[in-house]
Amino acid sequence: MIIKRAIIIGATSGIGEEVAKLLLQQGWHIGIAGRRAEALTALQASAPNQIEVQRMDITEEDAPAQLHQLIEKLGGMDLFLLSSGIGFQNRHLTPEIELKTARTNVEGFIRMVSCAFNYFKKKKYGHVAVISSIAGTKGLGAAPAYSATKRFQNTYIDALAQLSRMQHLNIYFTDIRPGFVATDLLKNKKYPMLMQANVVAKYIVKALERKKRVVVIDGRYRILVFFWRMVPRWLWERLPIKN
Repeated sequence: MIIKRAIIIGATSGIGEEVAKLLLQQGWHIGIAGRRAEALTALQASAPNQIEVQRMDITEEDAPAQLHQLIEKLGGMDLFLLSSGIGFQNRHLTPEIELKTARTNVEGFIRMVSCAFNYFKKKKYGHVAVISSIAGTKGLGAAPAYSATKRFQNTYIDALAQLSRMQHLNIYFTDIRPGFVATDLLKNKKYPMLMQANVVAKYIVKALERKKRVVVIDGRYRILVFFWRMVPRWLWERLPIKN
């Protein structure tokens, strides 16, 4: 029997945790990582024979070493899923909020995705998946750093997919772009078409099974993004997008 092994960074809550639960149901062995050790331990207790844990903060320089430790504990890695990111509404453009977002969504993102890429390069195959957002489609005035860093993530995965082909590597990439999900970023829950994390996780697992290159979740948001891209810049800058 072939054992499938996945590492999920950001599995202590929300989408990452829900994806972890679904993969467990499918028989995967998973390594989970996040900043809250107690949450990792609690999830591990639900399936101790299938789960390895590693406390990790992707903004710290030793995070790649911790990722390799987790891979060793798990006995390998076939799928890497980065579900660790932050975002804030910041209309007053407080610099520290913007910089904190960039440290996680750009610096931490590069640190972990490049580490996973290099691991799979040596292994000769693998699957890199990241959870970005439809917010990368256009800049959102209420959350400048968040939308900009999500666009960065989209472009970075595009570049790695091209690099993989240039180097003739058997690495798959999946850029997962959910719409509005009930997370800490959307604290007042007034956003339209707000989705629950467990529902989004089901879409994600299906996309991972099919190794889809880009997936916008769900169908309503695919339509929204289609028309969103068509809005000219001059008009977009005049729209009062707020919450």
